[in-house]
Amino acid sequence: MNRLVSVLAPATLIAFLLAAWEAACRLGHVPSYFLPPPSAVAEALYRGAPSLALAAWRTLSVALLALALASVSAVSIGLCAALSRTLQSAVHPLAVGLQATPLVAIAPLFVIWAGIDHPGRAIVALAAVVAFFPIYSGTVSGLKSVDPDLESLFDLFGASAMQRLLRLRLPSAVPAIVEGHKVAAGLAVVGAVVAEFVAGSGGAQGIAWRILEAGNRLETARMFAAIIVLALMAVLLQLAFQVLERRALAWWRGR
Repeated sequence: MNRLVSVLAPATLIAFLLAAWEAACRLGHVPSYFLPPPSAVAEALYRGAPSLALAAWRTLSVALLALALASVSAVSIGLCAALSRTLQSAVHPLAVGLQATPLVAIAPLFVIWAGIDHPGRAIVALAAVVAFFPIYSGTVSGLKSVDPDLESLFDLFGASAMQRLLRLRLPSAVPAIVEGHKVAAGLAVVGAVVAEFVAGSGGAQGIAWRILEAGNRLETARMFAAIIVLALMAVLLQLAFQVLERRALAWWRGR
């Protein structure tokens, strides 16, 4: 019963909001370029489904590539920082400062450095930078959250620093690392979309380019359709990482 209510409650609210939106647009004679009714958005979504799906896949593939690069670099640096307090003290302020810098402020620099003819490189780099900090932070925090009793046990058996890292600290850090990846996945998509907006070039024809293209033509219904596809892509990516999180944590608890 609770599961049925949890499904029907948001569905009912969404249906009510869409009906109110449709009625307001039609009764108020709102121009379609200003605010199209949901029926027009649905039509634009149906007609442009192939091109929107292709654009969404391009953005998603770039975001996943950036997430993989961020994962390798952040986990590697986090493991090294766990072995050296000096390295951790040196890296942490830089990582925090980079994370606190707004995306739109550094995106033009990445476009210039990558070259106007290669916007894809800038998009991958910026998305990787944005996704780096949550994974790094989760890795470092997880490596520190070790049971003190187990630390004492490893001391008793005279374990080396590498044995302590691989057999105790890294398995203990799995929940925090997985949570960091889940947060970073959403940020990688955000970074890719922002970079596509800043690049402003047809060379990177992701979902952001479709939004820009429709906006320049005052085709607001197509803009809404592209935004809906972007939202659905983000939701599906989040659900995929939730499944991955459950399996990873089940393995971790079994360990």
